Amino acid sequence: MLLRQLGANGPTVSAIGLGCMGMSDVYGSADRAESIATIHTALDAGITLLDTGDFYGMGHNELLLHEALSGRRREDVFIAVKFGALRSPDGNFIGFDGRPEAVKTYLAYTLKRLGTDYIDLYQPARIDPKVPIEETVGAISEMVKAGYVRRVGLSEAGSDTIRRAHAIHPISWLQIEYSLFDRGIEVDILPTVRELGIAVTAYGVLSRGLLSGHWSKERSQQAQQDYRGHLPRFSGENLERNLSLVEALRQIAQEQNATVAQVAIAWVLSRGNDIIPLIGARRRDRLNEALGALDLHLSKEELAQIEAAIPADAVAGDRYNPEQMAMLDSEKR
Repeated sequence: MLLRQLGANGPTVSAIGLGCMGMSDVYGSADRAESIATIHTALDAGITLLDTGDFYGMGHNELLLHEALSGRRREDVFIAVKFGALRSPDGNFIGFDGRPEAVKTYLAYTLKRLGTDYIDLYQPARIDPKVPIEETVGAISEMVKAGYVRRVGLSEAGSDTIRRAHAIHPISWLQIEYSLFDRGIEVDILPTVRELGIAVTAYGVLSRGLLSGHWSKERSQQAQQDYRGHLPRFSGENLERNLSLVEALRQIAQEQNATVAQVAIAWVLSRGNDIIPLIGARRRDRLNEALGALDLHLSKEELAQIEAAIPADAVAGDRYNPEQMAMLDSEKR
């Protein structure tokens, strides 16, 4: 397993991380036994980074990880946890809470559900516009000093917020969407984190399945049954346009004797040693396919061919609906 460093002076983790959200939430029901087997397969393959959130399945994901990690050495796993999303009993997202007292309360419940004494990296899932980031990060910093948290991260934060947070406590990584379909961070955010020595954990590297190579118009009905049915990229002409881009990528993948997903992941890996893609695999076969990207070494010419097939502004539709886009500090201009 390739390793990558978190920030200028941070620890090393696997070059690919396992995002566990889909095992509990958003994409419909998942098989518990298969989810645990997938986590075990990831660990056995050398993946050390596991990414979760306390609101994934309203605590279900943390409990699942606790079960999957039973009998494993705690120090062999880097657990990253997002917090702050508020959800109603019907599963709807109803806001964010970044108050210092809320931060500490969320952490207390997370430690209990995961059955651990500390969290390797703790981060707000979104930036609460009602609470100065200095207060949110300051509370996490207190938990670092108390020994409950090792490192501080941010998610979907813009450059100004990143700088303000980093002035309060060193930020180890920014978690943000980054893929062939989402390259907006290259303009301002990526230069900022590189200036500050902050790593990037890239989620959505397969654009919620669009770049997996397994999607089709026939599967669009499935998208209507989970939250993708509310995303602009999965509807109407947008979907047709985006799938045509995937077919262009498929031709390149075939020349590499690789799958579309492997090429998409390998492209993200190629963007720098400070970028760590998160793979949201729920099944062992999808995980093993993703791991194959580590063996795919793309030349400058091949990377240029990929980017010509999918230009930075080619994708149709925003990554979230308008209400969710408005919640992203990273999208503020």
